[in-house]
Amino acid sequence: MTDAQQAAQPETGGTGTGHRSITMTRTSRGEFDVTNVRGGTIHIGSGETDDFTPVELLLTAIAGCSAVDVDFITSKRAEPTEFTATGAGVKAKDPVKGNHMQDLEVTFRVRFPEGPEGDKAREMLPRAIAQSHDRLCTVSRAVQLGTPVTMRED
Repeated sequence: MTDAQQAAQPETGGTGTGHRSITMTRTSRGEFDVTNVRGGTIHIGSGETDDFTPVELLLTAIAGCSAVDVDFITSKRAEPTEFTATGAGVKAKDPVKGNHMQDLEVTFRVRFPEGPEGDKAREMLPRAIAQSHDRLCTVSRAVQLGTPVTMRED
């Protein structure tokens, strides 16, 4: 997509389609403030501080995207009493592939109250996880499909 095509697309931040972007500003060696178009900010680092690293943010994005999907689907039936999602993987170095993540996995621990609504939500949980994995989660789908990344100088 050309710069003009990207500029013509409205910037969005919800669940709909459209262009997305963030801006990173260096604050010190290996540390950056990241800002989205809505004004939200996070601070990232290289792992020398307690700030999230880019790899941890990748795991967060994958788990977070799926967690939102699963939550939207299941909480229509019952409000969870517990909901955690854990993203994990192994950072590998390969002479041909270079540095990369492998064995990516998202584990859900979701509990619902007793009763008919909770039963419906528990019954829906495996399907919600599968739907997120197979078609809904933009982040994990991009990783699974192997979306090309272009890097350029401005």
